[in-house]
Amino acid sequence: MTNPDERIVLVTGGAGFIGSNYLNYAVREHPTYKFVNVDALTYAADPGNLEVSDARNYAFEQADIRDKTSLTALFEKHRPTHVIHFAAESHVDASIKSPDIFIETNVLGTHNLLVLAKGSGVKRFHHISTDEVYGSLGKEDVPVKESAPILPNSPYSASKASSDLLVRAYQRTFGLDTVISRSSNAYGPRQYEEKIIPLFLKNLLTGKKVPLYGDGANMREWLYVDDLVKGIDLTFHAGHAGEIYNLGASVSLSNLELTKKILGRLGLDESRIERVPDRSGHDFRYAIDSSKAKQELGWEPVITIEEGLTRTIDYYRKKFGA
Repeated sequence: MTNPDERIVLVTGGAGFIGSNYLNYAVREHPTYKFVNVDALTYAADPGNLEVSDARNYAFEQADIRDKTSLTALFEKHRPTHVIHFAAESHVDASIKSPDIFIETNVLGTHNLLVLAKGSGVKRFHHISTDEVYGSLGKEDVPVKESAPILPNSPYSASKASSDLLVRAYQRTFGLDTVISRSSNAYGPRQYEEKIIPLFLKNLLTGKKVPLYGDGANMREWLYVDDLVKGIDLTFHAGHAGEIYNLGASVSLSNLELTKKILGRLGLDESRIERVPDRSGHDFRYAIDSSKAKQELGWEPVITIEEGLTRTIDYYRKKFGA
């Protein structure tokens, strides 16, 4: 790794949910680094998410990772020494309706970045992935470790699994220093209102019902975004080259249990739930084992679901004036 004073960290997708929360943390935490935020500013991105826009060690460039020509110019302009790659299409429902953009962004866009990172001597390439690449678990299955096979079931998770494999190939074949982090469902402030928690809060705070798929039995782990970004930062700095790190939550809830928690926090009852037909190929459960991150990085989540939901609800109350 280079001298920290010389690090120029290119961060893709830094105006999105996780990327912006990461930059708001890391730009302040590492004042000797220069962070270059590259974002296409698609529908789920918002420059207003960034609280560090005026920081001396922060710069923004609008560009699409599918556009190799623009990326090449940015690599030549900023000469990044490190890359943290958040940028991705990530909404499963959208991937079922329109898979093409997920392949173009998540697979081809990632490959563009890998080619340029390899060609420009980048010291570390940190790829942000998801627990969805492991596929669906049964209710009694144990949480999966990083060595588990990847068995994606949606176009979204398949595109992320494909990008993971490209990252692995560039490490094994070309010697590019890479790390991959795979996380549970993240939630918290600044998340676009297509994901379940902000969507449900938006609907409930504006007098609407919430659309709950099927019987609501599908299970997810919930990781507050502040815990996640600290795990990402530790993986970036201390993860071993070529390794994968699961960043999982300690809280697992069915979608119905989560919905009831949100309703209870808002003083509402189950009459605000609207049952809707289940989506195609809906994975039943995700659960990942984070013992490797705890042992090697010293990371584990500290924010409880109660505290995290309180912070998240406060944010969306202010956003929607409720």
